[in-house]
Amino acid sequence: MELTTGVDRAREPGGKQFPSLYVEPEKAAEEIDWPALEFNDVFKIYESGSARTVALRGLDLRVEPAELVAVVGPSGSGKSTLLALAAALDRPSAGDVTVNGRSLAHLDEAGLASHRSRSVAIVFQSDNLWPELSARENVATALRLAGRPHPERTAEETLGAFGLSERTHLRPGSLSGGEQQRVAIAAAAARRAPLVLADEPTGELDEKNEGIVLRSLADLRDRFESTIVVVTHSDRVAAACDRVIELHDGKVATGKDAP
Repeated sequence: MELTTGVDRAREPGGKQFPSLYVEPEKAAEEIDWPALEFNDVFKIYESGSARTVALRGLDLRVEPAELVAVVGPSGSGKSTLLALAAALDRPSAGDVTVNGRSLAHLDEAGLASHRSRSVAIVFQSDNLWPELSARENVATALRLAGRPHPERTAEETLGAFGLSERTHLRPGSLSGGEQQRVAIAAAAARRAPLVLADEPTGELDEKNEGIVLRSLADLRDRFESTIVVVTHSDRVAAACDRVIELHDGKVATGKDAP
């Protein structure tokens, strides 16, 4: 079989050749690998009367797709502010935050609302769930708010993937702390949120349940390809992550963005 380049030729049944209409698509000159999350020289200043608090001081960081990254640092180092800006719950005073290559600074309020509902999921330390709804209803409601199809079926399947098949009918008050966090993680997985931000997700759990939640976060990354940024004070959580970023005084501590 002869392979040709340029203008390819095909044959009619009688043997006559004619030029093919197929045109090979042009290849992109360069493929860009967008980071899942990037902060470029970001400042955040809070003002109250005459008082000014600088939470972030020219923060630069980059998180790659499908990374599981821990952010650590003392209280007041800027960890919670980092999560708030990545979730578009607040805007930076200067600099730029991008998620999957899209600058949040260029989004209007409708665009920011869409980002919050479709592109990012947040897992807090506690109180992630609606107390009057069952585990299944919590996940299904999150799916409806994000405009995802088949919310009931997807909720049931995703809760099963996180080992909660026998607990789907229970309300949060009947679930352990670890189970509640796994429901919140399942909701993020069901929504297929590309970026998951977790703020001390194991802060109120014992060591056993902390391990279970850590495995759930790893499953979220491995099976659903989410990028996960975890703010934590736990050495065990940090050790389980791919990389640890330490913040100090509103920026990455020198030499502390460890691979």
